[in-house]
Amino acid sequence: MALLCQPSVDLDPAVIAFARAASPVPPPPAEPTNALADNPTAATLGHMLFFDPALSGRRDTSCATCHDPALAFTDGRAVAEAAGSGSFNTPTVLGAAHHRWLFWDGRADSLWSQALGPIENPIEMDGSRLDAVRHVAETPPLRSLYESIAGPMPDISDTVRFPSGARPGTSSWEAMHPADRQTIDTAFATLGKAIAAYERLLQPGESDFDRWVAAVNAGTRDDDILGEPAVRGLALFAGAAGCRQCHFGPTLSDLEFHDLSLPPADDATPHPGRGAGYPLLRASAFRADGPHSDAPESRKARRTAAIRIGTEHWGAFKTPSLRNVAATPPYMHAGNFETLTDVLTFYNTLEQQVRRHHHAEDVLRPLDFSPAQLADLEAFLSALTGDPPSTLLRSPPPETGIQNPETHE
Repeated sequence: MALLCQPSVDLDPAVIAFARAASPVPPPPAEPTNALADNPTAATLGHMLFFDPALSGRRDTSCATCHDPALAFTDGRAVAEAAGSGSFNTPTVLGAAHHRWLFWDGRADSLWSQALGPIENPIEMDGSRLDAVRHVAETPPLRSLYESIAGPMPDISDTVRFPSGARPGTSSWEAMHPADRQTIDTAFATLGKAIAAYERLLQPGESDFDRWVAAVNAGTRDDDILGEPAVRGLALFAGAAGCRQCHFGPTLSDLEFHDLSLPPADDATPHPGRGAGYPLLRASAFRADGPHSDAPESRKARRTAAIRIGTEHWGAFKTPSLRNVAATPPYMHAGNFETLTDVLTFYNTLEQQVRRHHHAEDVLRPLDFSPAQLADLEAFLSALTGDPPSTLLRSPPPETGIQNPETHE
């Protein structure tokens, strides 16, 4: 008869309850604003588009350029660099389908809306919605998949009516007939919904933390799964450290926005955060309550319509998920910290805070933990690294002819 491993650390029942509420990660929530969200054919098209650099203006940058599967779908940089240098650290796509708001500043309210933004952003892919739709129309495998989920591809072969490079803000776009602009917007939204269908498959894999919780739920708690330091770190995380205030549930995030009074990177002007993202959200035709939503009256859409932003949101950024956090350095919205040790040192002292106004978070207090306690916290965070998605999902589909970008392994 096998001997059960005895718990190495006494844990408060509240800590056990916290852990059980955080595992396992459920399937992504329903997405009423995207009728293609769980369509396998749409996911295949989105998979191909995710790795396709032809969506970019220079045809050399794809979604996978900054969301590299070999780096837990991040890029390993402090801030993103593609067509230009960005201001924000690249978040992982793993588990993004669980988020209510996308981008650090919340400028998108759905995964499909988020997928469209970088394609036209001048410092990201620097492409255009018209060229993206034309690329799909002129590429037989893509066109076939598109038409199987959305019906006939519109005829945009007339380059006078549909000029290359046209996107909002350009004179060529403004010169187009409103009905033609609507045609392109509708097709472009379909591309975003297909990419989102693929990204919904990129779930955080099972971690040692999840395996430990499963054993707890089965009545066979085995602290060897985590290791004693990580178990002690869990107790601190859910207890004295207060991390659970913003990091809880299966995503280990409250999915909202906070101002930690972090110093701007490289003495840059402080970014307004949510204060700037909200106007961009309201201006987007691809928001949940907008004309290209498949459920503009849904609860999700009503949440977007009802949200109001005040001065207290200035400088606030989205709470990231801590799933796979050890695999996604650097950290914070501007890539302020290179390692988890640096992050924990910040919370331990708060010496680097730069209070810019009275609305900054006032619940933070220096942890004043010992080096051993900080090491335990880091051990717990490292135990949140999950198994990667299947090789199939981490590689371009063979039909694309694109080489596997996983050059970091």
